Amino acid sequence: MLLAIPEVLTRAAALALRETIAAAEWVDGNATSGAGAASVKRNRQLPEDAPVTRAAQGQVTAALMGNAAFLSAALPHTVFPPLFNRYGEGETFGLHVDNAIRFHTASGARIRTDLSATLFLTDPEDYEGGELEIEGSFGTLSYKLPAGHMILYPSTSLHRVTPVTRGERISCFFWLQSLVADPMEREILYDLDQSVQKLSAERGKSDSEVLRLTAVYHNLVRRWAEA
Repeated sequence: MLLAIPEVLTRAAALALRETIAAAEWVDGNATSGAGAASVKRNRQLPEDAPVTRAAQGQVTAALMGNAAFLSAALPHTVFPPLFNRYGEGETFGLHVDNAIRFHTASGARIRTDLSATLFLTDPEDYEGGELEIEGSFGTLSYKLPAGHMILYPSTSLHRVTPVTRGERISCFFWLQSLVADPMEREILYDLDQSVQKLSAERGKSDSEVLRLTAVYHNLVRRWAEA
């Protein structure tokens, strides 16, 4: 599933966060790269253990947990603490696939990467290039979203960030393990949940058919979820 989610952060909140972290000290982006990605990655990253990173992670995580579209699409089991990257002129991240397992040094936790996400903190008109391109059976899709908007996509996808040719692109990125590992099952649940929400708004939550579909949704989650 590829899903663009608007206003995970408001534009004002996204730009304020960008301004805060832009003033921090940044390091080579290969600090979190796997062996394959390191050869094609040229960007910078906030250190994972920096106080400014932890504060920014808290803000983004709170926004994610309050976003109904994200929760419905991702059904998150574990979210890797969000990270932040920066691309200036000439910086890029070539075609790669994300590691299947991510290890969080501070907590010792390991997660399976089912979904990847990029939360844009820079408005598109403030830089040229820097598109997130994702390849799949659908072809190649390109994303350059407004500040505060996010793209959620399968971690199995080959993807790249094209070279920045003007300005600077600052974003948040992370991976997550879903409660439902199978992508087709997860997409079925998302579609069903969207229908339930629409019918609930039209008929009311106590409508018999809404209740029936709600029960079907939760029973499928119960059947497919991995605790």
